[in-house]
Amino acid sequence: MRITALAGGIGGSRFLRGLLRAVPDARVTVIGNTADDITLHGLHVSPDLDTVMYTLGGGIEESQGWGREGETFAVASELAAYGAEAQWFTLGDRDLATHLIRTRMLAAGYPLSAVTEALCDRWQPGVRLLPMTDDRVETHVVVAADLEDEASGATEKAIHFQEWWVRLHAEVPARRIVLVGADQAKPAPGVLEALESADVILLPPSNPVVSIGPILAVAGVRDAVRAAGAPVVGLSPIIGGSPVRGMADAALTAIGVPTTAAGVAELFADLLDGWLVDTVDAEAVSAVEAAGVRCAAVPLWMTDVDAAAAMARAALDLAEEVRAR
Repeated sequence: MRITALAGGIGGSRFLRGLLRAVPDARVTVIGNTADDITLHGLHVSPDLDTVMYTLGGGIEESQGWGREGETFAVASELAAYGAEAQWFTLGDRDLATHLIRTRMLAAGYPLSAVTEALCDRWQPGVRLLPMTDDRVETHVVVAADLEDEASGATEKAIHFQEWWVRLHAEVPARRIVLVGADQAKPAPGVLEALESADVILLPPSNPVVSIGPILAVAGVRDAVRAAGAPVVGLSPIIGGSPVRGMADAALTAIGVPTTAAGVAELFADLLDGWLVDTVDAEAVSAVEAAGVRCAAVPLWMTDVDAAAAMARAALDLAEEVRAR
């Protein structure tokens, strides 16, 4: 079985780990979000790609779902002592090695897809990990101007998603979310082929706006998902009106989508054949199905790898049901 998944960071990575347990013989391709990428201290950091790579490769810090296991922060402490910005985004010593290699290879002319493949040679994640594009795409968030900006006559300003998410904890209301460069970006090598050849396409429970959304915004990707002959099945990242983790509600509010399992399904309705909601959201099933998407309610809390594997099996079962109809 050939499975292609569109994935962001923690939620997507943990689901993928369950998927590999559920179907160990499947050929899984993961198209990863790169719009979270940021340059820090001269280094190209790819948070979502690294989270998938570390999680599936056995090097993730489980307690937080990101960063390296057994991490130390000597370099970060020294940078802070020098007053180097940005101190709100801390890079661990072990993690720095990944960013150093990535930055050096990019500077030598290798595309991000080739760099990602080289990094995965070490980690052996058990999937083919593809960045959504080799081109620069960044998620920026438009917020109200602060006093300093207002003095120059500005009423709003755009900041990098990471600053909004990590430094501001998404507590400053987003007026708009802008995907810089998405309209010019091309899919990375292998992305469209992975969608066209898939037996099943999965949308894991990642942030629908800033993880899945940027992947679909790359030219040709959304059309390729829509045109694929394979069933497309997604899993709700919203349970009982709240995000499973993170601050997806703030991102959904920014684009005018309700923070509900049915609201997220509507966001992807042109793509979906099937949608899974948690049992507490069983009342959403009829609304989703009224929009022409097969829907089922199953437990969606990823309390451990076994729970994630059960979710993956439920998604694949729903795909088979849709295929048989």
